[in-house]
Amino acid sequence: MSIVPKVALALSISVAGLSAPLTPAAAAQEQRQSYDLPAQPLARSLREVSMRSGRNIAAPAELLRGRTAPAIQGDYTLGEVVEALLAGSGLTARRVGDGLLIERVRSSDSDPGDQGAPSGEIVVTGTRIRGSGPVGSTVTVVDRQAIERSGYATTQDIAQTIPQNFGGSPNEGNGAGSFNSDSGFNTAAGSSINLRGLGTGSTLVLLNGDRPPLGGFSGVFSDVSMIPASAIERIEIVADGASAIYGSDAVAGVVNIIPRLNFTGAETKFRIGTADGDSQDIVASQLLGTRWSGGQAMIAYEYYHRTRLAAADRAYATDDLRNYGGTDNRTRYANPGTIIAANGRTFAIPRGQDGRSLKPGDLVAGTFNLGNDWTDADLLPDQRRHSVFAAATQKLAPNVRLYARGLYSSRSFTQRERPISNAARTVPVTNPFYVDPIDTRQPVRVQYSFVRDLGPETTSGRVEAYGGSLGLDADLGRWNIDLHGTWGRQTERTTISNRVNTARLNAALADTDPATAYNLFGDGPSTNPATIAKVRGSTRSGNSGTVWSAALRADGPLATLPGGDIRLAVGGEYREERYNDSTTISDVSTLTPVTLAPIALPGPRRVRALYGEVHVPVFGEDFTLPGFRRLDLSAAVRAERYSDFGSTTNPKFGIAWEPFSGLTVRGTWGKSFRAPNFNNLRQDPANSLFFAYTLPDPASPTGQTNVLVLRGNDPDLRPERATSWTVGADVRPPSIPNLQLSLTYYNIHYRDRIASPAANLLNFLVNRATYAGIIDANPSLATIQGYFASPVFQNPFNLTPSQISLLIDARLQNLSTVKQSGLDLDLGYGFDLLGGKADVGLTGAYIFHIDQALTATAPSTDVVDRLGNPVDLRLRGRAGWSDDRLSIFVFGNYLDGYTNLTNATPQKVHSWTTFDLQIGYRFGKAGTDHDLNIALSATNLFDRDPPKAAYFLGPFSVGFDPDNASPLGRVVSLTVTKKW
Repeated sequence: MSIVPKVALALSISVAGLSAPLTPAAAAQEQRQSYDLPAQPLARSLREVSMRSGRNIAAPAELLRGRTAPAIQGDYTLGEVVEALLAGSGLTARRVGDGLLIERVRSSDSDPGDQGAPSGEIVVTGTRIRGSGPVGSTVTVVDRQAIERSGYATTQDIAQTIPQNFGGSPNEGNGAGSFNSDSGFNTAAGSSINLRGLGTGSTLVLLNGDRPPLGGFSGVFSDVSMIPASAIERIEIVADGASAIYGSDAVAGVVNIIPRLNFTGAETKFRIGTADGDSQDIVASQLLGTRWSGGQAMIAYEYYHRTRLAAADRAYATDDLRNYGGTDNRTRYANPGTIIAANGRTFAIPRGQDGRSLKPGDLVAGTFNLGNDWTDADLLPDQRRHSVFAAATQKLAPNVRLYARGLYSSRSFTQRERPISNAARTVPVTNPFYVDPIDTRQPVRVQYSFVRDLGPETTSGRVEAYGGSLGLDADLGRWNIDLHGTWGRQTERTTISNRVNTARLNAALADTDPATAYNLFGDGPSTNPATIAKVRGSTRSGNSGTVWSAALRADGPLATLPGGDIRLAVGGEYREERYNDSTTISDVSTLTPVTLAPIALPGPRRVRALYGEVHVPVFGEDFTLPGFRRLDLSAAVRAERYSDFGSTTNPKFGIAWEPFSGLTVRGTWGKSFRAPNFNNLRQDPANSLFFAYTLPDPASPTGQTNVLVLRGNDPDLRPERATSWTVGADVRPPSIPNLQLSLTYYNIHYRDRIASPAANLLNFLVNRATYAGIIDANPSLATIQGYFASPVFQNPFNLTPSQISLLIDARLQNLSTVKQSGLDLDLGYGFDLLGGKADVGLTGAYIFHIDQALTATAPSTDVVDRLGNPVDLRLRGRAGWSDDRLSIFVFGNYLDGYTNLTNATPQKVHSWTTFDLQIGYRFGKAGTDHDLNIALSATNLFDRDPPKAAYFLGPFSVGFDPDNASPLGRVVSLTVTKKW
């Protein structure tokens, strides 16, 4: 039943004199019903309430257009739920016969039903103006219903269903090896979001509109694994530049995770899942919420545990990639090992013996044993988390509310790693097990794996995140003012155990006593267990990041045009961030553990910001022209001053044009930026190196040139900057209710990206045109002498200052550019079917190109569809049906094929299609929230292995692409939810 203008409205107006305000007393006489409404357009929420209650709710369309209703969940009467939806909107409900009429609040009207909730005109991600979405930008919403139907247990898994999110960023599955440089900072098995594949630092993650503390070493990403999925109301994604609204990092877009602030009642949930027995997960959660005259409160607790996924359970977890399109990358560090004689020849140690009676004739000359570093390692860690989220609101005066929110989360993890202690060990002649294959009586080296002796090297640790916000929210007429502060901290503590202590190992290798000396010549553990225990080493380290901020914001109508109210939002913010590295306890290279000084990271960083945003409805409501049913314009600007690198100002403009009902054409243009992170700004000696070197140079008569190379960080780093624009259309034909289609073309020019060319050292002069921007062809002698005198200078070729011809700045600097464009798709259709509701839809992202250039003078390369980068096409489709009892939903996930160019021969990585299924059933009395829901889910229903890919990055190799696929396979889960 439509709630837009109809005959019922005319009838209700004619009897307005008989109507009365909706009072609490009247509401209390009505029957309570269960409501579970996501944050969505107000018109849609009122329509659903009307259908569920069977009561007529009428309103002029112009009153509802552009208004957003908050999420509602719990047990309400009709009057209570409508008042909750309208709270703070400037609208009220009046009884007309058996129905309700929505109208504007008169100045004399009281608000007896206000329960102290913040303004009902919520702020949608991408704008600071309440009650309207961002003009020109699309907001993708993953609501509570979609979260529950997805079959996924964690926030990070839910985020991976977003087609614009590229997995090639810090996540628990690629910490050991990824082409994304930020993944190396993921020391505690965290997970991030990486929109458009532009880097996790280019995606701003918010928790209820505020920045959480950062995770990873030096705070390079927001760790979404710390946020309990059961406490999430919805996730809003704006895949468009938004620095004019939020400041730094919002280059690729913004992901705002919004908790269930308005939850009332009680909800108990238990989930158990298994990846075909190879890994299991358990989720248990409890939510409680209540409201009273003038206030409300809720609290949520969640426990999550997923056991490790062992590499032994997946055939593609191997270093031998010959069956996966690559080469055999097994190492020579095996058990039994390989002897390297004094003349460099190799001799494989035979199996089936303990090394105590080994003779030169037993060795296999000219060969070597190979080891698989995945032996006894894990693809995914064991993860265990406890989380608590709480929120409360209390009315202090008729139009003033105090609110508080807080999150505490503690996550522990354990992962058996691929060895990082591999090295050839020198065995002196004094070792009682010493064998010299060529009888020189000189020390020999042995390539040996210690995994069978010490056990796999294991990383374990604990991450804690805690923080909250406290604020005042006030309505002054039609304006809203918000003053609040936030504080958050995340700490990480990690230990790597079962490492080789080289100092104690060397002592044990030099030991002459067979009972206590270390034996590297056997098959399997062949050494006294007490000696093995002495050789066992470890490292312990930690870090922490803290952020606190204060904000004063105001928004409301500035003036009234025929097309509607001009609305303005203004504000000022202060933010302080700091990141601290703790001391490291190292027990890997000295006889006794030593304490290493923490890395001297810069900071604290202080940021001051002012912003303004205006929304102008040129046409709309009662002012329209042919071809101009509605026209909205917006403009925003934000200026920020940073304590550590300077100032930046970023504008954004938006337009939305509705020529006729059912079609909206829109667009945006804006500038965004990303501030250098703390690690980028380091200037300590440990992060700097200047060295004199001789490089190949085709332009030189001698074929080579002496140069001075600078390594480290440029002290004059500037923010990365981007210009982005979008154009799109939304189609919602009135003749086909519940059909919607959104298409958005986007274009991003990302420049001054912080990068280092150091890895291409030997090509600097071979491809001089490419690196011209970092080469100084005429450095002064005084400049060269200054670098020679530096304490971080090295001179492997013993060159003099006068022999240096070129100065090459290979430091991390504002160097590279990226140009990306593509198309986003969102299609959905809902209709009545067999007494229930059917829903079908398709979301997708298609990337036309990602043109990267290392320097301003370098030619660009299109890296889309290349291993280590986003693929051109990702799709997620859905089809389902539900009624009051039963629900059945199927999801399809498509990842297009791409090319692996890291091999000597390019490899085609095939496309990957998986399906997810959920069947749910609701027990209990219809129309109440005292029900029981049971859902059986299967993700990757047909257990499709990831496509074969020879993923090789230095010592790390595996037979699939961990950036684009999960090794879990099929996960079957049972979820039981009880509402009380």
